[in-house]
Amino acid sequence: MAKKKVILAYSGGLDTSCCIKWLKDTCNLDVVCFSAFIGEASDKAVLRKRAYSAGASKVYIEDLKKEFADDFILPSLWAHANYEGKYLLATAIGRPLIAKHLVSIAHKEKAQFVAHGCTGKGNDQVRIEVGVRSLAPKLKIIAPLREWEFSSREEEIDYAKRNKIKIDVTKKSPYSIDRNIWGAAIEAGILEDPWREPPEDAYYLTKGKVPTKSRYVEVTFIHGTPVALNGKKMNLVSLIEKLNKITGQYKIGRTDVIENRLVGIKSREIYEAPAATVLMAAHAELESLVFDREFVHFKDVLSLKYSELIYYGLWYSPLKEALDSFFVKQQHLVTGTVKVKLSEKCAQVVGRKSPYSLYREKLATYSHDDQFNHEASKGFIELWGLPYVVATQVGKKSMARKKR
Repeated sequence: MAKKKVILAYSGGLDTSCCIKWLKDTCNLDVVCFSAFIGEASDKAVLRKRAYSAGASKVYIEDLKKEFADDFILPSLWAHANYEGKYLLATAIGRPLIAKHLVSIAHKEKAQFVAHGCTGKGNDQVRIEVGVRSLAPKLKIIAPLREWEFSSREEEIDYAKRNKIKIDVTKKSPYSIDRNIWGAAIEAGILEDPWREPPEDAYYLTKGKVPTKSRYVEVTFIHGTPVALNGKKMNLVSLIEKLNKITGQYKIGRTDVIENRLVGIKSREIYEAPAATVLMAAHAELESLVFDREFVHFKDVLSLKYSELIYYGLWYSPLKEALDSFFVKQQHLVTGTVKVKLSEKCAQVVGRKSPYSLYREKLATYSHDDQFNHEASKGFIELWGLPYVVATQVGKKSMARKKR
């Protein structure tokens, strides 16, 4: 009788490499690995070799960077998704994509189970499992890290070595890194001490000697989508990857966060998002140029909720879908170019232009070309402040009566 199958979301890291062996031996399952190429790995041959060394029977490796950029990054960019003001959600928006393809491969392989290498105290377990259950409620989910006997990464390393599983991590460099083209998340090791400054060797996308001279980049948007860098047309994936290399040299996009995890604990994470930081700032500046005040302010409120939904693993929820409709509604106006000045750990927007700009120099200027009607301001101020004048008068009458 053939063994039952499990589709494992396989990153090639320590945890998921150990998961293959554990699922095979402990659960007596035929392990099929699925790896999503969204920027976290570069050598498919190495990934296959590592998976087979751990006992996988089959390996799917799919290049999903275009789908990731078009269907996950772009909506997040339009929404200005940013959890707690510091985390641009690179890992969080990758998980629903992985969940989607786990389900697809499970159907293709006629598997009864899917599995992941997320810990019992992390957010990713929620994101993947809620995503899978939203798309395929009947699939059963196994989370080895919530069940197995290992209590530390050091024990996992020993287990991998005993079973001749090929891994890169060592006890001297125990960082856990999850990265894609939108950014990287780094944790573990000395980073678990919130007093310790992150060492330079912990960073991946933003390392090396910073150029001595500042640099300017120009990002062109059409209908809200970045389409050109410094005047050169590029598809979204290429633009993000190129911008990562340029801005990463300046160590832009680093954040060191004490984060409120979904499961209720606080964690210390460091993030890198060089391209995402620049694109988010550029897009927001362009929207400020073409949208009216009430739209921009209200969007900020919805962006906060949208960010929470992504962080909480609710990508496939009705509210998230409804908010997507709002954010995409006016993107046809978000067309133009933004100039950004890059210097060490700083990306500053210094110029913006659009054919749909609401800015009028003759209304904003303080020169002799000023066309603003200053006399109209007197009446505007009186009407604007009228409710508060009345409220003050009523309050004084109330206080006077109270004293009697």
